[in-house]
Amino acid sequence: MTQETPDPRTDAAMIALRRILRATEHYERDLAQAVRLTPAKLRVLQILSGREGHHATPTQLASQMGVSQATVTALVDQLDKLGMTLRQRSVTDRRQLHVILTDAGAEALRSAPDALQQQFVTGFRALHDWEQAMLVASLERVAAMLNAQGIDASPVLTLGDIGR
Repeated sequence: MTQETPDPRTDAAMIALRRILRATEHYERDLAQAVRLTPAKLRVLQILSGREGHHATPTQLASQMGVSQATVTALVDQLDKLGMTLRQRSVTDRRQLHVILTDAGAEALRSAPDALQQQFVTGFRALHDWEQAMLVASLERVAAMLNAQGIDASPVLTLGDIGR
């Protein structure tokens, strides 16, 4: 493989990618310091908070997050240990288990810094349809250039393993 002389556009693209990675890294660190959570755990709390009764089954959480039920189980195990969620059998169907947001979980949500992902969603939704389509196509192209198209990923901005 030969080393080519970098051109300004290549450098600009690499700088933009690095800025995205660094923003994600800084947010994860701020979130961990503020409320002892990863972005994936925060997302579980956000989903529970937005649901009627502030509870969901692990299957519902996995489906909404786009991850496996095993990943949700690992996340909920950790949130249970922190006292931010608890598991409870359904009153109507004893086979069903509900994950419930606790007061501590709700407080963590209120104390958490603005989610980087929410900032992106707000900005993305403000774009025209054609801009959104162009941006998605560009990001998918970047993922393909990095041979990342086969990597399983949920819509949670995090650098590490989502189950941690």
